[in-house]
Amino acid sequence: MEKENFTTKQTRQRAKGFLIFLLLFMACGSSVFAQSKKISGIVAAAGEPLIGASIAEKGTTNGTISDKDGRFTMTVSPNAALVVSYLGYETLTVHVKDKTFLNIELSPASNMLEEFVAIGYGVQQKKLVTGATVQVKGDDIAKLNTVNTLGALQSQTPGVNIIKQSGKPGDGFKVTIRGLGTIGDSDPLYIIDGVPNGDISMLSPSDIESVDVLKDAASAAIYGARAANGVILVTTKQGKKGKASIEYDGYIGFQNLAKTATPLNAQQYLDILNEAGYDRQYFADRIPGYILEGVDNGTFKGTNWLKEMTLENAPQMGHAVNVTSGNDISTFSFGFSYTSQEPVIGLENPEVKSLYERYTLRLNSEHHVIRNGNRNILTFGENITAGFVNSTGLGMGTGNIYWNDVRSALAGNPLLPVYDENGDYHTPLEGLDYQSVNPIAQMDYLRSRVNSRNYSARGSLYLIFEPIKNLKWRSTFGFAYNGGTSREYTPVYRLNSVNFSDQDKVTQSSWNGLQWSWDNTVSYEFTLNDFHKFNVLVGNSMERWGFGENLGGSNKGSEFNSFEYAYLNNVKTVTSGTTTVSGSPWDDGGIVSFFGRVNYDYAGKYMASVTMRADGSSNFARGHRWGYFPSVSAGWNIHEENFFKENVNFMDQLKLRASWGENGNCNIGRLAYLETIAIGNATNAAIYYFGEDKTAYTIGAYADKIANPDLTWETSRQTDIGLDTRFLNSRLGFSFDWYEKLTLGWLVKPQGLGIWGTDAPYINGGDIRNSGVEIALDWSDQVGDFSYSIKGNMSYNDNEVLSIDNGEGFINGTSNVLTHNTTYLARAEVGQPLGFFHGYKTNGIFQNQEQIDSYTWADPETGATQKILPDAKPGDVIFMDLNNNGTIDDGDKTFIGDPHPDVTYGVSVTLGYKGFDFSLTGYGVAGNQIAKSYRNNTNTTFDNYTTEILGRWHGEGTSNHLPSINGSSINYGYVSDLYIEDGDYFRISNVTLGYDFSRLIKSKYISQLRVYATVQNLFTFTKYSGMDPEVGYGGGDEWTSGIDLGYYPGSRTYMFGLNLKF
Repeated sequence: MEKENFTTKQTRQRAKGFLIFLLLFMACGSSVFAQSKKISGIVAAAGEPLIGASIAEKGTTNGTISDKDGRFTMTVSPNAALVVSYLGYETLTVHVKDKTFLNIELSPASNMLEEFVAIGYGVQQKKLVTGATVQVKGDDIAKLNTVNTLGALQSQTPGVNIIKQSGKPGDGFKVTIRGLGTIGDSDPLYIIDGVPNGDISMLSPSDIESVDVLKDAASAAIYGARAANGVILVTTKQGKKGKASIEYDGYIGFQNLAKTATPLNAQQYLDILNEAGYDRQYFADRIPGYILEGVDNGTFKGTNWLKEMTLENAPQMGHAVNVTSGNDISTFSFGFSYTSQEPVIGLENPEVKSLYERYTLRLNSEHHVIRNGNRNILTFGENITAGFVNSTGLGMGTGNIYWNDVRSALAGNPLLPVYDENGDYHTPLEGLDYQSVNPIAQMDYLRSRVNSRNYSARGSLYLIFEPIKNLKWRSTFGFAYNGGTSREYTPVYRLNSVNFSDQDKVTQSSWNGLQWSWDNTVSYEFTLNDFHKFNVLVGNSMERWGFGENLGGSNKGSEFNSFEYAYLNNVKTVTSGTTTVSGSPWDDGGIVSFFGRVNYDYAGKYMASVTMRADGSSNFARGHRWGYFPSVSAGWNIHEENFFKENVNFMDQLKLRASWGENGNCNIGRLAYLETIAIGNATNAAIYYFGEDKTAYTIGAYADKIANPDLTWETSRQTDIGLDTRFLNSRLGFSFDWYEKLTLGWLVKPQGLGIWGTDAPYINGGDIRNSGVEIALDWSDQVGDFSYSIKGNMSYNDNEVLSIDNGEGFINGTSNVLTHNTTYLARAEVGQPLGFFHGYKTNGIFQNQEQIDSYTWADPETGATQKILPDAKPGDVIFMDLNNNGTIDDGDKTFIGDPHPDVTYGVSVTLGYKGFDFSLTGYGVAGNQIAKSYRNNTNTTFDNYTTEILGRWHGEGTSNHLPSINGSSINYGYVSDLYIEDGDYFRISNVTLGYDFSRLIKSKYISQLRVYATVQNLFTFTKYSGMDPEVGYGGGDEWTSGIDLGYYPGSRTYMFGLNLKF
């Protein structure tokens, strides 16, 4: 009873408390609701409503978005402040106070109105630029997490074709701007923080503020010399005034081959060789019996050598820290980064770990030492970047048919096991081919024990003096130091009866050198009558390079049989038979330049620019050293005209521009105009015998080329017409460029005559035309908390050689490219694209003897007929007699492919919702061809094939594409379109999903805490049958590419990362 009374009492007390709480809550609620008010309004920009603008009550989660008419309605507290935001416009805070209706007008973001781009020796408002340039922001580069900065530009720069040289860690890219214009060095000129430099691979993408590409001659003419192939301006991160900012970006990931090739297994290999006439007994007589027994009972499937070389889940990581700070006097920016990458093709060698590492350290600062109000009278600063690259165990061959480990793996005999019963490398099956090797053993012995270390320091020191407003003198001293060491150890090995060494070998080398530049400019900016604005710049530049040397040596017989101690001082015996020593200076030279530029604009409507540069190069003889490179450009901002503003309300920008100019190219090497003397050796004719003893000789000297003192600059002349527009409150953007680039006075060697007895000189003897169009389109919008953007670009280029003044009208490329004992593949010829594939056309496969007999030619005079291919057999290739002379000869060779794409394009999509972000990036090419050869078909019977050979001709009607394996030698011995495939592809290069947790943490110290996941090289859409359609190798010729000889393919990388900002 007492318990019941107690329980009842307790229940009543709880009910009473709850009732009191409920009454208080209702009272508070009534008070709150009584204090709330309804507010409505319109959000507009330039008088036009903004759809989907975000309107949020500050300090709460209360918010809404504007409708299709820009209208909104919401309930807020009387003293509320509304935060109104829209993509591309300044965020505005509006205090409600006693208002019930708000007319809110947003202004374009200041960075949209005053966006500046880098131009030669300065910057300019983007809206006033009259040349053809493209800018990529550093944030758009860093977010792609590429090891090399150029890899991030592949999808974002119309008119710039960027191809990776190989998938091996540390390998670079080939960059071509607006088509290939020369047979020599076609690389663009790189300018890093105002200093010429030939390499940006040492830069960390996290250190870059922006990259500007100057594509037309007018934009690049201020750099004159070496600007014929375009200019890439790189600006590293600079200090900013305000509180210190610390950023960290780190990721870890793993890589795997995105696609591989499949060699024949052991049984397939035996079946194919049996078809070629080598039966089982042939193999039984020549190789160990246990191998064939293993194939028969299924215990030995054969060795897939490429799989044996493939390293799964190869690690990759990167860490970068950037710190910026500053005040009215000084600003600083400091950066440090570390990147490491292991290969996806190589060996797991316990003695040498294969690894690519890069360290970069950057310091930029600026100091205003004398000021007058807001004007900085005297300023000095520096931009310095130091780098260190350590590459170990990455000596694998990726080049031609003779030094290519992937090719060796694809052609490796599958009957050969990797290891023998003792765990040692299995010896080659010399009973089949005395030159065959164990590909894994070859890679281990000859490629893996190597280390190279590269050091670099580059940057600039500058001084700016502004004695009166807008009159500035700037002096910049730039430098670039490059040095390094390498060492290699080759143990005692035996690959076969002709490829072996009974002594180990140590090789060491070192190099170091310096180049410097000194630029002085005076600029003055002034306005006349309030509307006529001028910016005048004059200056001079001096540049010297070649302060360096190379030193190398090798010896045999090390005291220690280990890579760890592979140094020349550990080899005690020095003999002429085993010891080699070499040393040489770097080629030196220099350029002296004078230049000037006048930029003009009238009220932001009419713009014009005139540039003139004179360059003197030491690469030419006196009297021909100076080249003069003018340019002119003009633009019209039609949207600034009153008639446009009054009648067109859907277009925010309409700019027309046109330019013309000339640039120069002098990249032919030192002393190319002189007759130089070389020292002979035992393999050439520069040896002399004295007396009757013909076994002893004296080495002499000889003239190794003919002089040409009239040699002078190669000139690039370019015309460009462009259009830039923006629509619908700047959400939609479109740009268009048409250009024609003529390369005149092409630096080329003519065909030498045998009676000369020496090499031909360079001459100015050829012209090339590149013409095309470039289109870029972008759309950005925001609907409430959801923002998105879509960007796309496309470029078309047509390349044609107009003349080659070498007496023949063509230049043949390197021979022995596709297979051993084949002729050249690439050619330069008048009327054709530079570096096109030249060979025989085919028309299928002979299916039977009747078809061979009917493939005849009739003599037009006598009517007599003859077989065009009298020695052909069923299953052979039908070569076309294009010159109609009854036989297959050199006159039947023709255009069979072009490695350079007609079209390049890129696309990117970004999405954002509250703290989430998503991005997708891709790029592709169209209209190019690839030459593929994974096997030395012409001289090796027992090389393996890939599974493509299963589609060969092996009876009437079985194939009309691949010939019989036991057909005539000319099937693969002739360079023909049998090797050529379509090279079109589209690659999804980057997909990233991230979330910023700083929205949840609400820390006053952390402004960003973003976690993300990325997949690089997710998928490639292509019809190409090889491992990777992005092939940068050109068979030894700089003016071609797209030759797949077992190209080191790209990897697919999965990454997980963290962005932190304090």
